[in-house]
Amino acid sequence: MVKNNLRKYRERLLLSKSELARKAGVSVLTIDRVEKGSRCRMETKRKILLALGLSLEEKEKVFVGDEE
Repeated sequence: MVKNNLRKYRERLLLSKSELARKAGVSVLTIDRVEKGSRCRMETKRKILLALGLSLEEKEKVFVGDEE
Protein backbone atom coordinates (compact mmCIF):
# COMPACT_ATOMS: atom_id res chain seq x y z
CA MET A 1 0.00 0.00 0.00
CA VAL A 2 1.12 3.50 -0.88
CA LYS A 3 0.19 6.46 1.32
CA ASN A 4 -1.49 9.32 -0.52
CA ASN A 5 -3.86 12.22 0.11
CA LEU A 6 -5.84 11.89 -3.10
CA ARG A 7 -9.23 11.42 -1.44
CA LYS A 8 -8.72 14.39 0.91
CA TYR A 9 -7.53 16.62 -1.91
CA ARG A 10 -10.35 15.54 -4.24
CA GLU A 11 -12.98 16.13 -1.58
CA ARG A 12 -11.48 19.53 -0.71
CA LEU A 13 -12.08 20.50 -4.35
CA LEU A 14 -15.63 19.08 -4.14
CA LEU A 15 -14.96 16.62 -6.97
CA SER A 16 -16.56 13.20 -7.21
CA LYS A 17 -14.48 10.21 -8.25
CA SER A 18 -16.19 10.19 -11.63
CA GLU A 19 -15.54 13.91 -12.20
CA LEU A 20 -11.86 13.50 -11.37
CA ALA A 21 -11.62 10.38 -13.53
CA ARG A 22 -13.16 12.21 -16.49
CA LYS A 23 -10.85 15.21 -16.07
CA ALA A 24 -7.79 12.97 -15.74
CA GLY A 25 -8.74 10.64 -18.59
CA VAL A 26 -8.62 7.53 -16.40
CA SER A 27 -11.30 5.15 -15.13
CA VAL A 28 -13.25 5.60 -11.90
CA LEU A 29 -11.85 2.22 -10.85
CA THR A 30 -8.32 3.61 -11.22
CA ILE A 31 -9.16 6.59 -9.00
CA ASP A 32 -10.70 4.23 -6.45
CA ARG A 33 -7.64 1.96 -6.43
CA VAL A 34 -5.21 4.86 -6.08
CA GLU A 35 -7.23 6.33 -3.20
CA LYS A 36 -7.09 2.96 -1.45
CA GLY A 37 -3.29 2.92 -1.74
CA SER A 38 -2.62 0.74 -4.77
CA ARG A 39 0.43 1.57 -6.83
CA CYS A 40 -0.06 3.29 -10.15
CA ARG A 41 2.08 4.26 -13.10
CA MET A 42 3.88 7.58 -13.25
CA GLU A 43 1.72 8.58 -16.23
CA THR A 44 -1.43 8.03 -14.15
CA LYS A 45 -0.02 10.17 -11.32
CA ARG A 46 0.78 12.93 -13.83
CA LYS A 47 -2.77 12.87 -15.23
CA ILE A 48 -4.30 12.99 -11.74
CA LEU A 49 -2.09 15.88 -10.61
CA LEU A 50 -2.89 17.95 -13.70
CA ALA A 51 -6.62 17.20 -13.35
CA LEU A 52 -6.45 18.49 -9.76
CA GLY A 53 -4.88 21.73 -11.03
CA LEU A 54 -1.49 20.98 -9.51
CA SER A 55 1.92 21.22 -11.11
CA LEU A 56 4.16 18.17 -11.24
CA GLU A 57 6.43 19.81 -8.66
CA GLU A 58 3.53 19.74 -6.19
CA LYS A 59 3.16 15.95 -6.28
CA GLU A 60 4.04 15.66 -2.56
CA LYS A 61 0.70 17.30 -1.73
CA VAL A 62 -1.07 14.21 -3.04
CA PHE A 63 1.49 11.41 -3.29
CA VAL A 64 3.26 11.61 0.08
CA GLY A 65 6.82 10.23 0.26
CA ASP A 66 6.76 9.15 -3.37
CA GLU A 67 10.25 8.04 -4.41
CA GLU A 68 9.47 7.79 -8.12
